Amino acid sequence: MDGLQTERLTLRRWREADRPIFHALNSDPVIMRFFDKRLSREEADATMDRWNAGLDDNGVSFLAAERRRDGAVIGTIGLAPITEDAYRFAPTVQIGWRLVPDAEGQGYASEGARACLAHGFDVLRLPDIVAQCVVENRSSEKVMLRLGMTLRGTFDHPKVSTATHPHLVRHSLYGLTAEDWRETQHGSASRPG
Repeated sequence: MDGLQTERLTLRRWREADRPIFHALNSDPVIMRFFDKRLSREEADATMDRWNAGLDDNGVSFLAAERRRDGAVIGTIGLAPITEDAYRFAPTVQIGWRLVPDAEGQGYASEGARACLAHGFDVLRLPDIVAQCVVENRSSEKVMLRLGMTLRGTFDHPKVSTATHPHLVRHSLYGLTAEDWRETQHGSASRPG
């Protein structure tokens, strides 16, 4: 998965030089508005190391989304396993993304996520991929719908506290099967223009 290319992005392993931007992605109040915790620099460093280890161990992870025209890291896009029993839909693989504000609304999330879906379904032969977001996160929902994912329901996130972050507990669960992905790809390949 490391080194996936799209027209405008390279999705790659996190590097030592990325630590400041990785921390910013995980601590900025605007970027993290739909998450229950912003990470300290130490927590961000540990998370980056864990994501890189996940890439080595599982072949998938949330990767650095590097813009090809200028080499800027504009966010993270990738796949990650969900194995905890606390999630009623586990075990499965999820897709996710998070971008810096000035990269939002330009199609980068959809572009990178499509490459991840293709890798997950066509290379890894996964049967199903899910995505989740806080129910009020309309921009992420729009990306999920653009990718051909369908709403499977809502759930209370098992790692978000109702006492401290009640507005972030309820999540939407979207999903896409390999069969539906292949039908979508076949249909779009046969459509003119």
